Amino acid sequence: MGLLWGCLGLIIFQACGQSAKSNSQNAAEVNDSTLLTGADQLDRYLPLLEGKKVGLMGNQTSIVGPEKEHVVDVLFREGVDLKFAFAPEHGFRGDIERGEKVSNEVDEQTGLPLYSLYGKNEKADSIVASVDVMIFDLQDVGARFYTYITSMHRVMQLCATHGKKLIVLDRPNPNGDQVDGPVRKDDKFKSNVSYHKIAMIHGLTVGELAKMINGERWLDGGAQCDLEVITVQNYHHGTPYELPVIPSPSLPNHLSVRLYMSLCLFEGTDISVGRGTDWPFQVLGYPDPVFGKFIFTPSSRPGMAAHVEQQGKTCYGLDLRSLDPQDQTFTLKYLIDFYQKAPFKDKFFVRPDFFDKLAGTDELRKQIIAGETEEQIKASWAADLATYKTMRKKYLLYSDFE
Repeated sequence: MGLLWGCLGLIIFQACGQSAKSNSQNAAEVNDSTLLTGADQLDRYLPLLEGKKVGLMGNQTSIVGPEKEHVVDVLFREGVDLKFAFAPEHGFRGDIERGEKVSNEVDEQTGLPLYSLYGKNEKADSIVASVDVMIFDLQDVGARFYTYITSMHRVMQLCATHGKKLIVLDRPNPNGDQVDGPVRKDDKFKSNVSYHKIAMIHGLTVGELAKMINGERWLDGGAQCDLEVITVQNYHHGTPYELPVIPSPSLPNHLSVRLYMSLCLFEGTDISVGRGTDWPFQVLGYPDPVFGKFIFTPSSRPGMAAHVEQQGKTCYGLDLRSLDPQDQTFTLKYLIDFYQKAPFKDKFFVRPDFFDKLAGTDELRKQIIAGETEEQIKASWAADLATYKTMRKKYLLYSDFE
């Protein structure tokens, strides 16, 4: 991430922002088919916040309107009694790289106290207990291993535990036109990157997943959260959607978001997915010419990729930058191809436990080692995927892609 978005800060938004009334007027003036995220629809959620102490989980993707104002700035301007914000894995302004510590601090733009929900936070219970309503507004990308949905689960749990209402400001899923991959079943593979018993490419918005978590009683003790979803207007699961703000440092454009579904599994290997270059999740390579003719050299880039595979080494592999983003759906072909070419097959899955957590199973790794084709592997999870799709249908808020 590492970017600044729109009109940030109390001083800045006073200079260039609009009032909620004018935002509502603008929304009324747009074409009836214009897509409006949950956050864009102030008239639907501001009344729910009147006279309430409010907490937020958000980050740089929490924007409102075409000016891309941060929702925090909008809430302050509208007089909402906002007490704090939780930040997810990549921080509140989105400039913290994967797995790095998200510390408790203050948002420099507004003075709002910030707390982390990435990792253990012993103060989270008392923090949530101090407000009346929580808002969740994060842009997911549609993969089980993307940790923003794990953060949402934790917020739901805290709200259920303390009897607080949760308002989810829903956003489109940029990969919502597909459901694929193994369904995580065994809790031994449960982790931040595989928290739910859903397909790896789950085909849900965060609002739909929140309804599923409640409906399937996945919170501790089968508890349910007092949940309200502000749905997206004029969206369906076949709607192409390019994110207006990058969701994390290593997903800088629409192509990276679409390829992420297929390439993230490489994170359980030492194959570079382009972290530390200008093209993360758009190139693949390793320091061996056997993998291809395209050459790149990853480097350390604080704020974008501080920790990268094959840092400073010349990598050979594939250049995927010319692909059409909308043509990209989940595939195992890149992973299988690189495994078959690797002269070090016994060490290819250098982090097998992490690979299995990403996949939600150890079967996929074993199938690739055994030389199974993509068709054979996908056939092995077809029955579980069909069962998941049936469950998923119960919680859809939007027309499906199939």
